[in-house]
Amino acid sequence: MKKKLFDFKHIKGDFTGGLVAGVVALPLALAFGVQSGMGATAGLYGAIAVGIFAALFGGTETQASGPTGPMTVVSAALVATAIQSHGSLDNAMSVILLTFLVGGLFQVIFGFLNIASYVKYFPYPVISGFMSGVGLIIVILQLFPFAGLGSSKSTLAVIQNLPTLFTEFNVSALILGAITIAIYYLFPKITKAIPSALVALIGATLIAYFTKMDVPLIGEIPSGLPAFKLGGILNVDSSVYSLVIEYALVLAVLGSIDSLLTSVIADNMTKTKHNSNRELIGQGIGNMLAAAIGGIPGAGATKGTVVNINAGGKTRLSGIIHGLVLLAVLLGLGKLAAHIPLCVLAGLLIPIGFKIVDFKGLKHLTKVPRPDAVVLVLVLLITTFGSLIHAVGIGITLACLLFMKKSGDISEKGLEVGKISDIDNSKPWQDEKEFYEKYKDKVIIKHLYGPLFFGFTSYFKDQIKALPDDIKAVILRMDRVPYVDQSGLYTIEEIIFDLRAQGTEVIIVGLKDQPNDMFKAIDIIPDLVPEEDLFDTVEESFVYLRSKLK
Repeated sequence: MKKKLFDFKHIKGDFTGGLVAGVVALPLALAFGVQSGMGATAGLYGAIAVGIFAALFGGTETQASGPTGPMTVVSAALVATAIQSHGSLDNAMSVILLTFLVGGLFQVIFGFLNIASYVKYFPYPVISGFMSGVGLIIVILQLFPFAGLGSSKSTLAVIQNLPTLFTEFNVSALILGAITIAIYYLFPKITKAIPSALVALIGATLIAYFTKMDVPLIGEIPSGLPAFKLGGILNVDSSVYSLVIEYALVLAVLGSIDSLLTSVIADNMTKTKHNSNRELIGQGIGNMLAAAIGGIPGAGATKGTVVNINAGGKTRLSGIIHGLVLLAVLLGLGKLAAHIPLCVLAGLLIPIGFKIVDFKGLKHLTKVPRPDAVVLVLVLLITTFGSLIHAVGIGITLACLLFMKKSGDISEKGLEVGKISDIDNSKPWQDEKEFYEKYKDKVIIKHLYGPLFFGFTSYFKDQIKALPDDIKAVILRMDRVPYVDQSGLYTIEEIIFDLRAQGTEVIIVGLKDQPNDMFKAIDIIPDLVPEEDLFDTVEESFVYLRSKLK
């Protein structure tokens, strides 16, 4: 039976979810627009176009899309580069919008070419380093606006001009920014029914307005429907095509990763399965239409998606309503937004930046394999203080090198999972047969071969998630796993956490020295797997399980 494009039986939940998601997205759209260098209006236009059309054509039913931190950082780098070569934002606008348009087109092509299936091969250290770098960029670039000063165009410029921050700061802006951050963090302790970002935006703006604080403001936002802005792209000089292609590819790759990660979160919350290729097509269409009206590109927004689902959103209607809410704000309240202080937006973006930083990966730097730690730090530093283009290129290159170095002749055949009574293309091992006959419907034995690394972690995770919920225990035979990298380590951690959450006991057999050290370093042992669930031989695990399964 063909699935309907729209299912109105959940309209009440979709309306509530979309409304809340739109309210959450409003302050962030304005803030990301300002940070991009194109102005708050561009952020709002992007949130409307991507929000509506990514939901309409995308492959994740409950996805709320719009400008995100990572996408905005890349957009800001493009805007700064284009302005430098063209003299002003107006002169550079055609190049900027052409890049956004081509980036969206690349995403559509990615969807048709099934590129989504290759995203899983990005190793954890590369993604972690890049995302942490993006988070730090957001924080660093907001230091001057937070203090009521003009924004620097790069992180290096901020570091170089740091002394002026302590001599020329605006006291009123600092107070207002601090109030914004305080409300952002403290208001959820009072209630989570109203988004703290919106309360912080409105509350701090009202304080500035009624006390007549002398702080820089957003300025007037045009009301009414946006106009078509792509008329000038046909006149773009061919000498900038390489710039356009470079940044468009980065936007497309990053937007795809950002969106698909959010789709996975939505799947976990709703117990559904998104269509990765359709999601990329939808995101690409949304970003192309955002470019057409002068908006910045976006991706699946984790925060908006989570609040949409928690507020009752069930279908793509919720994402469309989220975009329509922002359109209503543009049409009705655009002039009021002119009074929002830039330091308030900085106060909203700084916490967002810190949320993007992967503190988990940074905390484990001294505990994970050294090559993974080096890759993470290298990508982080290049992202934060160098070129985003180079960071992405080096990250992809390192991913390929790591894959070639560690893959060897490991095949996915060694990572197949099935009930012990039906292990794909594999019979129970000789020392498992007796136990197999009696407990084949209650216990699954998973044989792992070779190093567990990023190349197969996604496949392994999908196979484990496909296991029946009524299984009492899973035995992981790891006596043939000599090495676990950071991606494999966090995959095992996530799998064990999910299995234990559904009441399934996880038994580990034959853990080698390096994996054992890694598991203990990040507290998988004993926090997730107590010592009594570790066994040197499979027979010892059988004795233990027989006593528990009687």
